[in-house]
This record gives sequence, C-alpha cells and structure tokens, in this order.
Amino acid sequence: MSTQQQKVAIVTGASQGIGATLVEGYRKLGFAVVATSRTIAPADDDGVLTVQGDIADPATAERVVAAAVERFGRIDTVVNNAGIFVAKPFTDYTAADYAAVTGINVAGFFHLTQQAVPHLLAQGGGHIVSITTSLVDSPDARVPSVLASLTKGGLQSATKSLAIEYATRGIRVNAVSPGTIKTPMHAAETHEFLAALHPVGRMGEVSDIVDAVLFLETAPFVTGEILHVDGGMSAGH
Repeated sequence: MSTQQQKVAIVTGASQGIGATLVEGYRKLGFAVVATSRTIAPADDDGVLTVQGDIADPATAERVVAAAVERFGRIDTVVNNAGIFVAKPFTDYTAADYAAVTGINVAGFFHLTQQAVPHLLAQGGGHIVSITTSLVDSPDARVPSVLASLTKGGLQSATKSLAIEYATRGIRVNAVSPGTIKTPMHAAETHEFLAALHPVGRMGEVSDIVDAVLFLETAPFVTGEILHVDGGMSAGH
C-alpha cells in the first residue's frame, strides 16, 4: 500500500463538457486527479495534473499512468470518458471514421485500463467506470450510429466481463449509459431535434452524468452495472 492516502482518479477527455466537470466532481470527493485530453491546458490546482495526448495512442496511456504514479503515488479510479460519436448511414462511414472512432472509444479504453489495473490491485482495489451511450441498447432509426454501437457496445460488454474477472480482487467496473447530453459536441440548432429523441422530451445535463459516475464511485456493492441516464430512451419509445 502507498503511504499517500489521498485517492487518485484518472479522467480522459477531460478538457471540456462531461470530462471537465468530472474533474471538478472528483476533486470535491477529495481525490487528486490526472486529467488528460489532446488539448488540455495546465491546471492551477495542485490536486490536478494535466497530461496532453491522444488517448488512441498506447503511448499516451503509458504516460498518463506513469505521471499519476510519479506525482501522486497511486491510482484508485479510471474514468474512461473520452469518446467520439459519428452518426452516418452505415455505407457512408469512411476508413478515417472507423479508425478515429475505434481508436478513441475502444483502443483508448483498452490501453489505459490495462495499464492502470496493476496499480489498482496494488491499492487492494479500485473502480473503473466508462461512458457508453443508450443507442447501444435502443437503436433509433433517426440516428444511424453503427460505429457508436460497435464501439460503445463493446465497452458495455467489457464492463461486465471485467467486473466478473476482478470481482474477488476489489476492483469494481461500471458504466454510465447516457442519452444525448448538452455538451459542446452538439450545436444549439440541433437541440430541439435531440430533445425529442428522449421520452421525457429534453436533453440531459452534464451534471446528470457526473452525478451518476460519482454515485457509482461511492457504491461499494455495485459492480458490472450499466447505469442508464437517458431520459427513458432505454425503456422504449
């Protein structure tokens, strides 16, 4: 066990939207945070270390994990928040679309989580939480999104698989499955259309997703859970 008692979370895609708010949320829980994205700026908070890099590159995962251990001495939580969403008819996806979406959504999750797990085990356990999408469970003809389902669906299955693999070793593995959330990813002129995709008739807020992640962080008996925060999308239309 590390002699440093402050818990440490890694958050990917941390420069804006859900990721930036997750950094704030984990700080309020008392965690130190290693925040990474391609464009992230240095933090003016001693409890936040920022690391620039493309999460699709395995070298970024190595740098992020090494930086966490060097600066804070331990890793307790990994939040796989980085993700991209490209909605196109199936036959319109390009090779570049495929490479970008699988790189960030799948390779990013795989390499960082794999690098971090030995450090979680060294603390006697920890938490891995990923952000997926409700379209995995509830495809919608208005939003053709095979690459989201292929990649985030894989993440959802991997969440359950890892939860079971590590259940006796103190590592919990969960996911939050959002509907469409008001983030910089969605232009304001699309909001009315996106709101109508949800049975409750509105988009979600960033705080809805952050609150769900922090609930899972503080729920010791919950593992292998896919927590839908989607205004009823997963229940049907």
